[in-house]
Amino acid sequence: MSASRWFLREPSAEGAVRLFCLPYSGCGASMYRGWPRFVGDMEVVPVQLPGRENRFREPSYPTYEKLADDLADVLLPYLDRPFGLFGHCGSALPGYETAVRLHERGGPLPARLFVSSQIAPHKGPHGRFLQMSDAELTDEVRTLIVELGGTPRPDLVDLSLEVLRGDVEANKRYRPAEPVRLPVPITALGWDEDTEVDHRLMDGWAECGETTFRLLHGPHYRFMEAPDDLLDAFVADLAG
Repeated sequence: MSASRWFLREPSAEGAVRLFCLPYSGCGASMYRGWPRFVGDMEVVPVQLPGRENRFREPSYPTYEKLADDLADVLLPYLDRPFGLFGHCGSALPGYETAVRLHERGGPLPARLFVSSQIAPHKGPHGRFLQMSDAELTDEVRTLIVELGGTPRPDLVDLSLEVLRGDVEANKRYRPAEPVRLPVPITALGWDEDTEVDHRLMDGWAECGETTFRLLHGPHYRFMEAPDDLLDAFVADLAG
C-alpha cells in the first residue's frame, strides 16, 4: 500500500530519531500541527489514519488489531533509525498493538512506547465515551474542535462525529484477555488534573513491559499544546 497518504509530510532524512504520533480519538493527524517538527534531533511524525481529513473517503479501521496490521507494514521503510510510538487515550492502544505486531514479525522494535492517559489493554475498555449516545458524543466533538482551535461548524461536527463513533466502537471491541509482554520499554504518562483517566489506574502497563511512570501537570487535553514537560519526557526516555 502507498505510504504517502499515511503522513501529512514525508519523514525527513535529517532526524536521528523519529517519534510516530497517532491521533486522538475523533481526530486526524493535523491535531499535531501546533507541535514542533523537531525537538533536538528527534523528528515528530504525525500519522494519518484512514477515514479522516484527507483520507475521509476511506473506511475507518474496524479494530485496533487491523489498524496495527497495516500500520506495521506502512512504517517499516521508516524504521531505519531509533524510533518511538506515541498515543494518547484511545490511540495509545493501537500504538501498543503496532509494537506487538513488530515484535511478532521480528521487525525493528521501538526504542520506547509512550502511552498517555490510557489504562493497560487487558484492564479495559475504560472511559465515559463508551456509553455515550450520538447526541452526547456530538457535544464532546464540539468541545474537542474548540480545544483544537477550530470553529464547530455543523458539517465539521457531523464528519468528526462519524470518526469519533468509529473510534469508540473500535475501543469497545478491544478486549485482550492477557497482555503481550513486550521486550520494549514503556513510558506511561499520566496527568495530575485528568478527570477522564485517573493516572492511578495506569499501573497495569507494568505487565506489558518494563514501564516508567511519569506524572505530568495538566488536564486530559493538555498534551495537544506540546508542553515542555511532555517533550522533555520524549527526549529523555528515547535517549535512555
